[in-house]
Amino acid sequence: MKAAKLLFQVPTPLPTRHPKLQLLSPLDELLWAVIGLLLTVSGVFIEVSLSLPVGWPFDWSNMQAYSLGSTLQVGVVLLIACVGGKNAATLSQIAYLALGLSGAQVFAQGGGLGYWQEPTFGYLLGFLPAAWLGGYVAFRQPRRFDAIVLSCLIGLLVIHLLGLVYLSCLALFGILNEGWWSAVLQYSFTPLPGQLLMVCAVSLIAFIFRRLLFY
Repeated sequence: MKAAKLLFQVPTPLPTRHPKLQLLSPLDELLWAVIGLLLTVSGVFIEVSLSLPVGWPFDWSNMQAYSLGSTLQVGVVLLIACVGGKNAATLSQIAYLALGLSGAQVFAQGGGLGYWQEPTFGYLLGFLPAAWLGGYVAFRQPRRFDAIVLSCLIGLLVIHLLGLVYLSCLALFGILNEGWWSAVLQYSFTPLPGQLLMVCAVSLIAFIFRRLLFY
């Protein structure tokens, strides 16, 4: 009898390695989506730069700003994904693309339905999967700095992959007004080092935010 009882006894589940994530409420996600939209719109007008002291030995009272060759937009997309989650980040980018294609001058070169012919439009389309994937990876584990860094790198990779595919399609159909290789250099290789520095900054900011907000 005792043996049969042991045989049919439901095993006690083992404790999970990581505590259960505190999910954001729909209101929180909506709030982060609005914040993401506003930051994305304003980020197109802000060029990222790095201030360094001039001369040797360093004179910290004499600083010079060096452009990193990129606007703040990519950093905003990655940041909202890491702190607001995949739903909020994706919703903010859907709203941003809809706003720009409807005619609002929120893209780097303006806006409107004809913007699909611009060589940078593929990178803008890359914001959507980058936001979703970045948010998904960042929230798989609670407040892991390495997970946040990985999510930012994945998001950046997706943006550039979609941008390169789109450039190739424009070149294939004769819509690209410049050489394919020169476009790749201008829109991918030149801003990439600065965007990698942004990944470092965004990862640290997102990690601090997640610690302060307890999720």
